[in-house]
Amino acid sequence: MFETAELGRHIDKNEYKKQLPELRAALLQAQFALSKTNIPVIIIVSGIDGAGRGDVVNALNEWLDTRGLETIALDSLTDEEGERPYYWRFWRQLPARGRIGIFFGGWYVDPILQSAYQKMDTFNEALAHIRRFETMLVEDGALILKFWLHLSKEEQRKRLKKLEKNPHTRRSVSKRDWKHAKLYDQFVKAAEQAIRQTDSGEAPWLLVEATDWHYRDLTVARTVLESLAKHLSLETAQSEITTQSKPLTPSSTLPSSSTLTILDTVDLSQSLRGQEYSQALETYQGQLHRLAWAAYEQKCSTIIVFEGWDAAGKGGAIRRMTQAMDARLYRVISSAAPTDEERAHHYLWRFWRHIPRAGRVTIYDRSWYGRVLVERVEGFAKEKEWQRAFLEINDFEEQLAKHNNVVIKFWIHVSQDEQLRRFQEREKIPYKKHKITDEDWRNREKWDDYTIAVNEMVARTSTDFAPWTLVAGDDKRFARLQVLKTVCERLESVLNNK
Repeated sequence: MFETAELGRHIDKNEYKKQLPELRAALLQAQFALSKTNIPVIIIVSGIDGAGRGDVVNALNEWLDTRGLETIALDSLTDEEGERPYYWRFWRQLPARGRIGIFFGGWYVDPILQSAYQKMDTFNEALAHIRRFETMLVEDGALILKFWLHLSKEEQRKRLKKLEKNPHTRRSVSKRDWKHAKLYDQFVKAAEQAIRQTDSGEAPWLLVEATDWHYRDLTVARTVLESLAKHLSLETAQSEITTQSKPLTPSSTLPSSSTLTILDTVDLSQSLRGQEYSQALETYQGQLHRLAWAAYEQKCSTIIVFEGWDAAGKGGAIRRMTQAMDARLYRVISSAAPTDEERAHHYLWRFWRHIPRAGRVTIYDRSWYGRVLVERVEGFAKEKEWQRAFLEINDFEEQLAKHNNVVIKFWIHVSQDEQLRRFQEREKIPYKKHKITDEDWRNREKWDDYTIAVNEMVARTSTDFAPWTLVAGDDKRFARLQVLKTVCERLESVLNNK
């Protein structure tokens, strides 16, 4: 594979100086045009030690407007990163739409390094995850450019010795660089496998011969420019098609309202008397208090998701949980319509940000399932967007579960009659009026569409690592206890098996 990057390509100094001014101007123009689009650009600069990754990144920072880009250099895991799923460190650094993020090696560093040192048995699995991750970003509109800067074994040794001799560059060569140089063949083998398995038309690799820095830097810069220009032209063409087409409408593929769904299996007649409820509430809240601290001691994080009909009682159920836990252990994230900052990223970005540290609890009052519920039914997401979200959500939750997170998901179900009664009650009681809006009434008119969407959501995202619990919510006391009991049972089961 790397033979094509060991051909001795060269650009002399005068030619470099001649080409550079026009190239820089074109890059800035392309970056300015990019800032007005919905395209986030991710540039990964990786390669052999001594090939000049830092020099390339510095050149891009010099030639582009630094107000529109970020440079992300991630070293070994920090304590904060280690307490969360591995990809948390990358999600939080992803550039917003219209901006450029330059990653030193990005998500390829650890897999290649561990494989070269023969410390990774799951290299193929890690590469498969990278493919899924990059595909998800590209499908959301991102442009991903990946550069591997290459040196032959002989050239690498010459480069390191030259850098060591120069007092101005000596500090850039470490014992680790020489250690890696001795493992050159292993690194090249791991890199070749990584490039081969993650090279695609949507996120291609470019092998760049790095012996001559003039050639190296101009090749990277030209590729960035050409890719930006191509992507911007496609974006313009797509915008014109969208402008001429009909406005986005809610999905017309929903089955008829007579279809039997999973919600029809929920027994809404279940209820509890006051005294029975009070005794059970005290019991389960006490149990949850103990389990929350036990989970903290064992560094077992908990993520609890609440979805359900408007006025189903999500807030009341959450309050009964938080009353039982120390406030230092939990956070409640209430997800309304996304902010401008959140809309500038992939829809999962705003939820990744709030993943708890080891042993803590994050409670989501509405969540990432908005993509396959309200955004689907109301037409805020295109069909291809909410259809692919099922796979993206399952992958997200599997990452959480694999990193010692207990994922608990509730859909609180109520009948239409009970919802109407609660709506009318809210309109009459002064301190509850703020809970009822025109949007609640509009959503009620689409009950059948939401029912079908919920059915498919459960069918496609209820997994062994993140199952759905359907809560009978017509009786609030019964619903609150069902939630508390389920959380306690899940935590107890996990903690007893650790």
